[in-house]
Amino acid sequence: MSVTLEPRRHGSGVDTRAARTDSVVRYVAGVLVAASLAFVTSLWITGGGVGDLGGWADGLTSVGRWTGLLASDLLLVQVLLMARIPLVERAVGQDRLARTHRWVGFTSFTLMLAHVGLITWGYAAGRLGAVPGTFWDLTVDHPGMLLALAGTLCLVLVVATSVRAARSRLRYESWHLLHLYAYLGVGLALPHQLWTGQEFLSSTAATAFWWTLWAAAAGAVLVWRLGAPLFRTLRHDLRVTAVVPEDHDVVSVHVTGRHLDQLPVTAGQFLTWRFLTGPGWTRAHPYSLSAAPDGRSLRITVKDLGDGSALVRSLRPGVRVVIEGPYGRLTERPRTRDKIAFIGAGVGVTPLRALAEGLPYAPGDAVLLQRGTRRPLFAPEFDTLARERGLRVHWLPGRRRSADSWLGDGAGSADDLTLLLGWVPDIARRDVYVCGPEAWTDSVRRTLSAARVPDTRLHVENFGW
Repeated sequence: MSVTLEPRRHGSGVDTRAARTDSVVRYVAGVLVAASLAFVTSLWITGGGVGDLGGWADGLTSVGRWTGLLASDLLLVQVLLMARIPLVERAVGQDRLARTHRWVGFTSFTLMLAHVGLITWGYAAGRLGAVPGTFWDLTVDHPGMLLALAGTLCLVLVVATSVRAARSRLRYESWHLLHLYAYLGVGLALPHQLWTGQEFLSSTAATAFWWTLWAAAAGAVLVWRLGAPLFRTLRHDLRVTAVVPEDHDVVSVHVTGRHLDQLPVTAGQFLTWRFLTGPGWTRAHPYSLSAAPDGRSLRITVKDLGDGSALVRSLRPGVRVVIEGPYGRLTERPRTRDKIAFIGAGVGVTPLRALAEGLPYAPGDAVLLQRGTRRPLFAPEFDTLARERGLRVHWLPGRRRSADSWLGDGAGSADDLTLLLGWVPDIARRDVYVCGPEAWTDSVRRTLSAARVPDTRLHVENFGW
């Protein structure tokens, strides 16, 4: 049975079919994950898991098997989340995907540690003193256990560097490279269960489920993390054409290539960029487009944040570019209303600049609130959009008034909500696009929630990591 989504339009004709399709994809994805967890739990139950709970040692081993099944399932779900599958990426968006990715990752890792500890304790007949010796025997005597130990250490490295305190001390490029060890960790940690785990081999259905999930995860990585970026890089042959200063620490990079009209990128999205300039080219940089793509060239705008972004200023025309993506849902796709509002801080205004150019809207139906401590970024371009498209622009100067406020000290003395409603009285009836540092966007979220903007019409992207 097929379902046809008829377009629903508001005012000037915003087509909401994509937004409703994405809602269906999110729902189906949630159901599939819940069903997979229920299925592996049923494997544990039918394998005698509940009956084994009557004894101490057998109970430890049984719960250890269950946590191992759940951890294995969620680890493969984690790989699928990391695989950048376009259908999922478009439906979920980076902001929500990052939160889900983090939650699933820490949950699967905790369950995996519980699995190792409980299984070992159970095999040690429930005696804590015998656990170290039993762990050694299991590691060296059982098939695949040395691989599993190596995989676990890789995952420990990934999780340890993903904790917020550790993450803040690493450059994004270094963290991103370390994070790729998650693939190696999953690849090494799971095979021993396919070889020896009774719930993996107990029935044809169980075997088919696990191998199908494995194949889906591996195939998604090969296609979307390796194949698609390689194909697009070779097909489009991207090269730097110019580097233009925008401010004392901000530059725009112009890139051109072949058949760019066939690159499936839209205003508001970002790509991961590698500039082939020599050492360090393997480090990826996520930058949003700062101009709507026109089929002939692309433009990104980069602020020198003291890491690999500082090298962008030194790029020369002709440098080849490797890309991954496009990614991100800060686009027209989730839009459901004619009127829109853009709220950006600092260099976070770059995707909003592209959206202000690329989205359709009537004069006066789009408003931009731009906060910063220096002169407005893209001020002449926004002036042109105001003159030619009717974009309303409010510059909010100054440093943040407080940790709880997203406004600058030059915005006025009233509270954030009062000022926001003064600039955009009908904010609750608009789609709102927000981009900036995570702590700042959290503050904007709170104000928009108080202004009764529904979560379904709030589209956020954090340029921090």
